[in-house]
Amino acid sequence: MAHDERVENAEQIHPSDFSWKLWPVVPLYPYGKRRTIRKEVVKDTIWTFDQLQGIFYVVVPIRMTVVKLEGGGLLVYTPVAPTPECIRLVNELVAEHGDVKYIILPTISGLEHKVFVGPFARFFPNAQVFVAPKQWSFPLNLPLSWLGLPSKRTQLLPEDSSKVPFADEFDYAILGPIELGPGRFAEVAFLHKRSHTLLVTDSVISIPEDPPAIVQLDPYPLLFHAKDKASDIVADNQVNRRKGWQRVSLFALYFRPSVLDVIAWDRVFRDALKAPERSKKAYFGLFPFKWHPDWKRSFDALRGNGRLFVAPILQTLILNRAPRETINWANKVTSWDFQWIIPCHFDSPIKAAPQQFRQAFSFLEKQPAVNAGLFSSNSFPLPEEDFKLLRDIDAGLNKFGIVPPAKEKL
Repeated sequence: MAHDERVENAEQIHPSDFSWKLWPVVPLYPYGKRRTIRKEVVKDTIWTFDQLQGIFYVVVPIRMTVVKLEGGGLLVYTPVAPTPECIRLVNELVAEHGDVKYIILPTISGLEHKVFVGPFARFFPNAQVFVAPKQWSFPLNLPLSWLGLPSKRTQLLPEDSSKVPFADEFDYAILGPIELGPGRFAEVAFLHKRSHTLLVTDSVISIPEDPPAIVQLDPYPLLFHAKDKASDIVADNQVNRRKGWQRVSLFALYFRPSVLDVIAWDRVFRDALKAPERSKKAYFGLFPFKWHPDWKRSFDALRGNGRLFVAPILQTLILNRAPRETINWANKVTSWDFQWIIPCHFDSPIKAAPQQFRQAFSFLEKQPAVNAGLFSSNSFPLPEEDFKLLRDIDAGLNKFGIVPPAKEKL
């Protein structure tokens, strides 16, 4: 796989190139200024476009994938914010490989993905837009046209993947929808047959040891979370960037792992008065976190030497509502011939065999299949103690009847 990254030089860019004016619709950091990094991952065939998103400096990549079609033209899987910089980088590919022909929205509930599709599609008026079936939105379930998707050229992905105009080059499998009470979850995995590359949205991820390039363009969020207390002044070096990234990963995937304590607010305010940095950017010195000395053991267990796994939030709050449907979908995907996986978050591209993908879903089984290549079944389960907050959230949602209860493992 090729790994040429395109980051504009300071002399070539202007702050307006990063502008995303619709950020109030989904007010996630970095709000109205979003950088883009383009990476060629399969030479002259597949490119990824990474941007950044997060809450309270818990920042992770969000990714669009662009694939060159054999007959000319491009397919776009999961658009990101169409900033001037992003559209310029796409148009460089258009000039060389042909226009954007197809735009894919492979999820139904993720506003952080859906919000970009309509604005992105307006830059490519000849592209057909295909979306996962059973779309919905929160807090109001609005028609797709109200969400900005072009009504005259938007259609649902049919269950039969042979019925789409790009069927010769792609296969796809639809997971869901999984009913979650007030909402639902679905994901469409795409296989690019020629490059043996699997495209997924949220279903599986892999965590890199070091922060991805897009996160390092502005290291402040990493350095913020590298602090051990409010009074710390953290030097900008690779050790501290790595420390911040690893803690960010734990925040993003567990909300609060077992190795993190939340400090009482009266102490937080007292500590803030003594903090050397009390600007708005630093949340006025507020830092309510206390990490255990051995916090890294949770990150190492989560990362598992770069293994493929399902995010704890999906394990605990979503996919356990439909274990049979999820396993059937995973089995279908496993039957495909792929060597690489490109998710929409965290690391990419991931070198992985189909059986490693299948093993990621073994948490839904009472007796997981043994040995799926690189990892034994004994090495796979994530530490139960780190799931405590997510289990408590799940119990609360069940208690008040907000979501249906989880089903038994298979």
